[in-house]
Amino acid sequence: MDTGCDKTLTAAQAAQPLISWLVQQGLEGASQEDLLQGYCDQMVALGVPLWRFFLGQRAFHPRFGGIGFHWTATEGISSQAFEYQETPRDDWLRSPLYHFVKNGMEEQRFDLQNGERYQAYPLLVRLHAEGATEYVVSGQQFAKVEDAQFVDANSAPEGILVSLCTQRPGGFDPHELELMRAVMPYLALALKSSANRRMATDLLKVYLGRESGRRVLSGEIQRGSSRQIDAVICLFDLKGFTSLAEQIPGTDLIDMLNDYFGLAVAAIQGHGGNILKFMGDGILTMFDLGSIQVDARAALEAAKDLRAQISARNAERAAEGLPTADFTLALHAGKILYGNIGAENRLDFTVIGPTVNLTARLSNMHEAVGQNIIVSEVVQKAAETTDHDLVSLGRYMLRGVAEPIELFTVYVADEPVD
Repeated sequence: MDTGCDKTLTAAQAAQPLISWLVQQGLEGASQEDLLQGYCDQMVALGVPLWRFFLGQRAFHPRFGGIGFHWTATEGISSQAFEYQETPRDDWLRSPLYHFVKNGMEEQRFDLQNGERYQAYPLLVRLHAEGATEYVVSGQQFAKVEDAQFVDANSAPEGILVSLCTQRPGGFDPHELELMRAVMPYLALALKSSANRRMATDLLKVYLGRESGRRVLSGEIQRGSSRQIDAVICLFDLKGFTSLAEQIPGTDLIDMLNDYFGLAVAAIQGHGGNILKFMGDGILTMFDLGSIQVDARAALEAAKDLRAQISARNAERAAEGLPTADFTLALHAGKILYGNIGAENRLDFTVIGPTVNLTARLSNMHEAVGQNIIVSEVVQKAAETTDHDLVSLGRYMLRGVAEPIELFTVYVADEPVD
């Protein structure tokens, strides 16, 4: 039975196959999960008696501050995202990893078989009860820190934090520990490459939208690069926002805006729409799902859901004594240019064209027609058969449009009349 690393090789020699594999995976852009599953599998294949492995890493995400990867010999790799919190989690403050970062350490070992120091940490007490014999903590920073003694454990610099645990009597031997140390910088570098890709994907998706972010990341970054598509343009606005902005404190105004925007984004994305940009109290969105018929039906479903959800949320906000707002929605369809527009050092991935301009003009018609939702005849015809009752609001001449255009609204029988 193999009970440890091949002692005829130095740790550096034994580590070379794993190091080469990590470098290759980093070059190929392997995911963090695949990297860590492979790392743990190969450590075991090298004879390291690894039973449990954990790696923590910062996440550049508007919701999550960090991500943790867990591996066990029986269950393989899994991951968990940790949300931002103003107050650090209690289990983090009581963990050996917090102590390790706070004290600027390079490596720390806990003897869970014969030692006593581990008893100060609930996690290590639990691992001891499960048969663990040694717990080792290590880390690698991605950026130079001038004074490790002054690292903020609640906001550590970018890097990785690793723990390795074994159940073998006597724990890890010196040769195995040297192998771990030899591999650590290469594991960190491969993970840094993977994390940068993941960070770029997450941030572009959040700031540009799912489809726009994907296209930018795939290399569509030249000014003027665009394509013409048929799509439904949807323009969402909050009614009376300017007046509310003069009456509500700034923080409350932002909270209200985020509340309504959250509903709008969920409804639109839930039906396959793409969020293109936020414009003050409005959102420019697009439905491009393969055919103009599918786009039109999806946009009408989103409008229906959004009206119901905002009505329900307004009732909740009123009951809580919070300010409320109504909304308007304009839908139009046609050919649009979708791509990079701007200056060489500042680009916007967006949509332009007569279809977009006409949607904006429809958005200004809500008061004139007395309806919150306005649907152009182009969308009405594209939707063909639909469960929605599209009621004509009449034909109108709009600025910049040569012929009159018929407008519709979505009628709901139980909707209260203003």
